[in-house]
Amino acid sequence: MNVTSFRRAALAALVFGLGTSLARADTLPADMPNMLSLGGNLNTKHTAVEVAHDTMSHSANGPLRADGHAPIGVMGDHLHKAGEWMLSYRFMAMSMSDNLNGTDNISNEQIVTTVANRFGSPTYLRVVPRDMTMKMHMAGAMYAPTDWLTLMAMGGYASKSMSHTTYQGMAGTTVLGDFDVHTSGLTDTRLSGLVRLYGGGGHKLHLNLGMSLPTGSYKESAQILAPNNTKPYLRAPYAMQLGSGTFDAMPGITYSGRADDISWGAQASAYLPLGKNDGGYSLGRSVQLTVWGAYQWQPWISTSLRLTGQAANQIDGIDSAIAVPNQTADPDNYGGDRLDLSIGVNLMGQSGGLRGHRLAAEITVPMHQDLNGPQLSREIAFTLGYQKAF
Repeated sequence: MNVTSFRRAALAALVFGLGTSLARADTLPADMPNMLSLGGNLNTKHTAVEVAHDTMSHSANGPLRADGHAPIGVMGDHLHKAGEWMLSYRFMAMSMSDNLNGTDNISNEQIVTTVANRFGSPTYLRVVPRDMTMKMHMAGAMYAPTDWLTLMAMGGYASKSMSHTTYQGMAGTTVLGDFDVHTSGLTDTRLSGLVRLYGGGGHKLHLNLGMSLPTGSYKESAQILAPNNTKPYLRAPYAMQLGSGTFDAMPGITYSGRADDISWGAQASAYLPLGKNDGGYSLGRSVQLTVWGAYQWQPWISTSLRLTGQAANQIDGIDSAIAVPNQTADPDNYGGDRLDLSIGVNLMGQSGGLRGHRLAAEITVPMHQDLNGPQLSREIAFTLGYQKAF
């Protein structure tokens, strides 16, 4: 992991988020230092605003804020009042193309003549990915047994497609042909508890205590075009698997603030595998910081900007069944540092049958990528979501 690069990404994200917050410094409560106390106000008598659902307006007749939730790409951003449910659906599509080695572009011809094959023979890689797309459907539910605890569950279905070029024989730059690999199925399931630490004066802070369960397949197979012009069925590379095969801790902490027509927030989170799967590996540990600011133009519409910095390790271990002269078969060619920019819009129904129905969208583009070994670079991601509380 390139710690220096991540620190720069995190600093840029913090400047963005804190700049928005400091612009509203006059709204900070006098007891702000106490908000870090775990038991500080779990048992205090909250005002109606403090215990209400985090839309800040859940009355029968009052306006509902479009920016009452974070941008749709942020998970576990808010709590609910006791007894309240929320159902959600998200669709996410992402595309990748062009290989990077660190921050530098690297061509197919360079890869097959200079990048070593960790499995020995042939000397250099002979299969190169050209592009990849991923589409994911995610269904979620939230329930609050108390005002200070909200439970969350989320499952998903993913479809992945990766195009490759195979180079003929043991060496050289003669193209043998192209082929595609497709996988699809259920993903891992995420369970979380959101624990309120502070809520008042337009500011909220809570813990995210999450766990990922290994419900997705990590032994998917696919037919490839080998350099000797055969077409065997082999275990698909790590990037094409649907799950991790491990139980994973996903801790985090989330802050959000709001004043007049402006809202802002930040979330720090981590992905920590708790062991290796029976294939002999675990996905790389990662840390992430995202910060956002939003402006509510009318109660029914808000727009947002969000910065996300992430640092991820390489895959830990190796699956002996994944052994082809392809960069995606090498566990060292995963992870790196990224900084992304997202632009979003939230829409909130205000009356009639549309009241309380929330529709949101977000587009994400990369600003910086420093990747471990040759990897496909991210191009663009799009998220569309629907939410309704009961």
